[in-house]
Amino acid sequence: MSKTIEFYFDFGSPTSYLAYTQLPRIAADTGAALVYKPVLLGGIFQATGNSSPVALPAKARNMMRDLQRFSARYGVPLNLNPYFPINTLELMRRAVGLQLREPGRFAAYVDTVFRAVWVERQNMADAAVMAAVLQQAGFDAAALAALAAEPEVKERLKAETAAAVERGLFGVPAMFVGEEMFFGQDRLDFVREALAGA
Repeated sequence: MSKTIEFYFDFGSPTSYLAYTQLPRIAADTGAALVYKPVLLGGIFQATGNSSPVALPAKARNMMRDLQRFSARYGVPLNLNPYFPINTLELMRRAVGLQLREPGRFAAYVDTVFRAVWVERQNMADAAVMAAVLQQAGFDAAALAALAAEPEVKERLKAETAAAVERGLFGVPAMFVGEEMFFGQDRLDFVREALAGA
């Protein structure tokens, strides 16, 4: 069986962003396929009773320091977004819609949105800002909005999120190698080791 990393993510998660910057290299180094699984973090929190680490001030301060440490270790930019936490429902619907209808454009969309949120500090929950960012990146913002409004797309995001909870997710990022789950971008070494043994 070929090796696969299943990557569950939400654009509103800075740790998902950090994992996204590293997983393609891990996949290339280990000969694994990287499968992106967009889900709605708010839906996962609601289903599991979990909440964002930033809900607890002391934990939030520690998390922010750790994010900067990992950003420096990975050699990638990370600028904390002043609009965090971000409502990502529309962003995630567009991601799911592109996977369904235009999979060839999915990777460019993921790159654009993660960069807008965690490098450029854009307020991607604002419809006008989102449209401008996507248009500048070469997307038809109106067509993407229409895609996100399709009932099949809305239902697919709900179903994928529910399936993630059923699989044991309580947050993101979460990576699966086979049936083994690794939660958090600070578990990427374990992902690499699991792939080496696969």
